[in-house]
Amino acid sequence: MARVISLDAARELGLPGRLSREILAGAKDSAALTLRHVEIPPARPGATREPHSHSDSEECIYVLSGTGAFWTEAGEQAVKPGDTIHVPPGERHYTRNTGLGPLVLLCVFPTASLGKHQ
Repeated sequence: MARVISLDAARELGLPGRLSREILAGAKDSAALTLRHVEIPPARPGATREPHSHSDSEECIYVLSGTGAFWTEAGEQAVKPGDTIHVPPGERHYTRNTGLGPLVLLCVFPTASLGKHQ
């Protein structure tokens, strides 16, 4: 059955350096997707983001607002609203905020059960 899910109903994941809310995940929400809304605050002096990977799934990140940089071991690229980032399974990566306001992302994983970050 189709339904509308409010961002207020999403589960806060408590991930470091960002507000990450899981909108869809697992058998009760979706049989095939995990969907997260992520807000990365402006960088504070000395604050760093650590790379992570998802060994069990690729990731698709859509930039909703703000400006940032997307890092992999191959290098770093600037990102802005409207950009889409595709991350293959197992690739170490992170996104950081380079602007003055929040960097807001929509992250989609083609699995209902996402393993731990590695």
